[in-house]
Amino acid sequence: MTDPRPAPEGGSVAGVLSGFAVIAIVIAVGYVIGRRGTLGEQGREVLTRLAFTLAGPALLFTTLAEADLSVLFSGRLLVTALSTAAVAGIFVAVGAPRRWGVGRTTIGALCSGYVNSGNLGIPIAAYVLGDASLVAPVLLFQVVLVTPVALTVLDLSGMGEKGPVWRRALTPLRNPIAVGSLSGVVVSAAGWKVPGPVLDPLTLIGDMSVPAALLAFGMSLHGSAFPGRGRDRQPVLLSVALKSLAQPLIAWALATTVLGMHGAPLLDVVVTSALPSAQNLFTYASRYQVAESLARDSVLLSTIASVPVLVGVAALLG
Repeated sequence: MTDPRPAPEGGSVAGVLSGFAVIAIVIAVGYVIGRRGTLGEQGREVLTRLAFTLAGPALLFTTLAEADLSVLFSGRLLVTALSTAAVAGIFVAVGAPRRWGVGRTTIGALCSGYVNSGNLGIPIAAYVLGDASLVAPVLLFQVVLVTPVALTVLDLSGMGEKGPVWRRALTPLRNPIAVGSLSGVVVSAAGWKVPGPVLDPLTLIGDMSVPAALLAFGMSLHGSAFPGRGRDRQPVLLSVALKSLAQPLIAWALATTVLGMHGAPLLDVVVTSALPSAQNLFTYASRYQVAESLARDSVLLSTIASVPVLVGVAALLG
């Protein structure tokens, strides 16, 4: 049976390069801003807080409130979930005996399997796979399940709000990212329609999330050491290897041997699994002030490494 989707404009390889060009330019602008000190000493921190506490939750709410939650239950999502759990589990298994700490291990595990499904996944899905909506299951899985779980671990480990255990146990209900995600899920599941006067301002605010995160990431590159060195060298290299090589290989193996996928569905799951670590992981690390260099270096190196990987996947499976 042939794939009904239209052929991507410009070809799969061109689509990969086009998707990366978008985020590279914004990150470069952030680097220039950081180098020139345009936003002052607190500029990066302000952008990080903006993305974490306001724009990010607004984006997640507006996205999920109008999403089709039925896409969460599919074979493709099963492959994504299992490959994510596998690489995250490997990182934890390596980090625990080496006493990398709960915070560093949690951030490292996220960097190993949390893909850039938004600002990079959407354009690549559109240009390489021919349908931007194919990244929706991964996006929903990450924001509905992975993000709240990971941030709860950081909160309960003492990286977030201090206080009695019972009080910290309730922090997910006050975490902006979790609240935005879960609120959107409730609205979608209930079939409610958000009125335009409410949705439109939230959409406008949410549109700031991706550029704010990318600019903050670019600003963090100014004055930082060469990636992959220092005390975080081992966890950085491990997370990059797991993200760039292990996760797409595991996804391919699961898709072909367990679910018998081939053709377009196989290309879909391997491409989404080969996406690099998401930039918002650096936002989370900065917000909790833990493993910031690990997140920054992992995101940067996995993004660079994913270019030849995605080009190869598109050429072999496309």
